[in-house]
Amino acid sequence: MPNHGCQSNVDRIRRMLIKTPAAAFRTQAEVDAQWQPLNYLGRPDYALALAEYKQFRALLAQSGAEIHELPVHADTGLDSLYTHDPLLITNRGYVLCNMGKAARRGESQAAGDYLQTIGVPMLGRIEPPGTLEGGDVVWLDQRTVAVGEGYRSNAAGIAQLRALLGDSVDEMIAVPLPHWNGPDDVLHLMSFVSPLDHDLFLVYSRLMPVVFRQQLLARDIRLVEVPDAEYDSMACNVLAVAPRECIMLAGNPITRALLQDAGVEVATYTGSEISAKGAGGPTCLTRPFWRG
Repeated sequence: MPNHGCQSNVDRIRRMLIKTPAAAFRTQAEVDAQWQPLNYLGRPDYALALAEYKQFRALLAQSGAEIHELPVHADTGLDSLYTHDPLLITNRGYVLCNMGKAARRGESQAAGDYLQTIGVPMLGRIEPPGTLEGGDVVWLDQRTVAVGEGYRSNAAGIAQLRALLGDSVDEMIAVPLPHWNGPDDVLHLMSFVSPLDHDLFLVYSRLMPVVFRQQLLARDIRLVEVPDAEYDSMACNVLAVAPRECIMLAGNPITRALLQDAGVEVATYTGSEISAKGAGGPTCLTRPFWRG
């Protein structure tokens, strides 16, 4: 029986990695020392973060997934709360990313070391000068993957990923990302594209390259559009726990109603401390490593 495999963003999550604020933030003093150098939008409150995460974790548990918690690690900081970015998971094993945000580069090895202990094999790693982050990778289907090329993932990293994937994919689509708010901000491909089902994606089209948007439509993928008023509150960062079942950040009622109208079951959580201030929604907070 397989224990890993995740060439999908929408199949039911069977196993996932998370990291709690207790392990990532550690103490309020650590938060106070790190949040500004890491370009957080505000100072997270450690006690409130623990309470918010308890609610979020309960939603993950309701999905039926087997949840693995990463431990405290000396080479990681606040951003390690966002377990999606340091690794990619393929049907052949995990890939250690080389993070575009230099302060996060210790996270990949720390997460990979944990996966080794539970029997998930390593496929390879992205080496300098290549950079790659998990938030830039979207599976359109089991054999087709799109990768955002921008400030966090570069052409060299994308080329290395293509070589590592080999014949496990038929097509890799490089998607050029806009400057948006510049290199100090976080803009991933998944900042404006969130798969909800094999034929249903949540998108913010104003940031989408025209060619990529047309490619999705040519695949008969229906696009649910996030309104301008809710983009900054991370309405587009939605975690599919199974086809048409998702978790999203509370405070986005228009987008939630649009999803429900499209037949999507939506659960919400409060995330002012664990999501909004660090610009990391429910997808960022999780790293599924087995879907199916």
